Amino acid sequence: MATIIFIPGLNCDADLFADQIAMARKTHRVAIADTTRDDTITAMAGRLLDENPDDELILVGLSMGGYIALEAQAQAPERINRIALFDTNARADAPEAVENRQRLIALTEAGRFDEVCKTLWSKLVAQGRQQDTALRARVDAMAASIGPEAFIRQERAIMGRRDHRARLPEIRIPALVIVGDEDVLTPPALSQEMAEALPQATLGIIPDCGHLATMEHPEAVNRALAAWLAT
Repeated sequence: MATIIFIPGLNCDADLFADQIAMARKTHRVAIADTTRDDTITAMAGRLLDENPDDELILVGLSMGGYIALEAQAQAPERINRIALFDTNARADAPEAVENRQRLIALTEAGRFDEVCKTLWSKLVAQGRQQDTALRARVDAMAASIGPEAFIRQERAIMGRRDHRARLPEIRIPALVIVGDEDVLTPPALSQEMAEALPQATLGIIPDCGHLATMEHPEAVNRALAAWLAT
């Protein structure tokens, strides 16, 4: 039986994948990657592989989790059976993104982590979910569980990640690429770019959905994930 490793995004914990974990546990072993202790994507991927020594791994990553999934596949391609990339991209950080992350790190170091989380919220979900207090509470709870120190490590890791576009054609395993059509952080064009380069990719674009597809539209994500796992 293969192990599905769910890899959370920036400032997120396992609740990001709560609905997907509940579904996957019926048919697979499930693990959650630890993304809180390292300050490089390379080290996060290495920790994932060390802590899950199985030879049949299915990686499911959202946003930063996707960066880690791509890096883990690069480090141990023979151990990765499938890869799912949600609301993410294969590029390195653009200069303007690095500047924005440095600003958020500075605010966090100044004791303004709550302000940082409020700023991020408006970019995380679709316009129609901006006033969703229940979803906002879950996102805030995840941020509280991660905390400012780990958030800073994650931001530094994301800034230093490498570009994986050139090696996407070499990833000859089933790939599932999902993105929300209103994702402003990793727009659909970046998912389309990955899907076109990956030899065995399935692309899904979810309507009325922002960056947190697994929480905003869990049913749609679960349908796509279940169908992909069954093929």
